[in-house]
Amino acid sequence: VQLVATGGGTVQAGGSLRLSCIASGFSLDDYAIGWFRQAPGKEREAVSVLSAHGGNTYYESSVYGRFTITKDTTKDTASLQMSALKLEDTAIYYCAVARGGSTWWRSPRQYELWGQGTQVTVSS
Repeated sequence: VQLVATGGGTVQAGGSLRLSCIASGFSLDDYAIGWFRQAPGKEREAVSVLSAHGGNTYYESSVYGRFTITKDTTKDTASLQMSALKLEDTAIYYCAVARGGSTWWRSPRQYELWGQGTQVTVSS
């Protein structure tokens, strides 16, 4: 049972990246998906959450309108499409899952399984 995050890299400001989170050994059907990021010297913060049921979403204010979270249960894959990237988006990005979670689940402590993290670097 694991999550594998892919898709990080280096991109110029204004560019786009798509992060993917692949579930192995279990189905994402009943799980909320959280994408978190952690920049050096800062706490891990929730960037976006997709509820386990109902398709409700949450976006942190600084990424609202630029990032889109999705889940494909047929492939047990979650994604975070990031556009119009800014220097301040530079961080390690993590995906995580929480069984039955809602968009109010924004604390890392509420998530039970984590991907390994993928570095996103936005350059000027």
